[in-house]
Amino acid sequence: MQMVPAPAPGVPAPDPALWAARCGAVLARLRQRRPRIHALTNPVAQALTANGLLAIGAVPTLTTHPDEIEDFIASSAAVLLNLGMLDGERFAALPRAAAASARLGRPFVLDPAFADRSPRRRALALALMAETPTILKLNPAEAEAFAADLPSGSCLVVTGPVDRIRLGGQRLALANGHPLLQDVTATGCLLGAILAACLAVEADPVLAAATGLSVLNIAAEQAAGLASGPGSFAVHLIDSLAALTPEDMTGRIRLAPAGGDTP
Repeated sequence: MQMVPAPAPGVPAPDPALWAARCGAVLARLRQRRPRIHALTNPVAQALTANGLLAIGAVPTLTTHPDEIEDFIASSAAVLLNLGMLDGERFAALPRAAAASARLGRPFVLDPAFADRSPRRRALALALMAETPTILKLNPAEAEAFAADLPSGSCLVVTGPVDRIRLGGQRLALANGHPLLQDVTATGCLLGAILAACLAVEADPVLAAATGLSVLNIAAEQAAGLASGPGSFAVHLIDSLAALTPEDMTGRIRLAPAGGDTP
């Protein structure tokens, strides 16, 4: 697919219907192929991550043991490396996982969670960035903290009320989602895993990123309409992910002005 740059003055904005069709096709391939995704994430996020991946058609594994990590990456189609709730085992496993992903040609998503708050975690995040993650997922605080260190070869995803995607000179912004996502722990970690699942079936990281963001955020919009609060929202979110179809994306994807140099 031809990637879409930020529109110049007088140039039409990207077509939401076209993006909906492209993202829907990625979701359809994901459900058909059922790729294995290895998610090295924090204990609080593991259940939601595994259930969310199963709901969209992927097959999760979650082992963190440093001596097993390379074997699991070798038998996976894509990888998530999330720095949440680090312990000694994860500190040892993450560099091996990043190196194995790069050596074996497995696309991987890096989520340097809270690396802006700890010097040791920041140093680990920088070492992992040196392996050029396929997608680097950040919140605004992390994007600011790493502004001078972002790897040029990675597709950057900065989440917020408007989610922004950047790869080189290419920009895309999406405005789907629901505030209840912020009231359930580990939904950001789940997003990283969904991004990895999309990379497993789509080589264009911008399209994979747009699909992953849209899948989670449109499912969240649908789940919010059924929920009475954050507890029931979490349950409905998994149900909505499982029920989401490519056709559901038609007319629902909301593109926003891509902006200048952000993220």
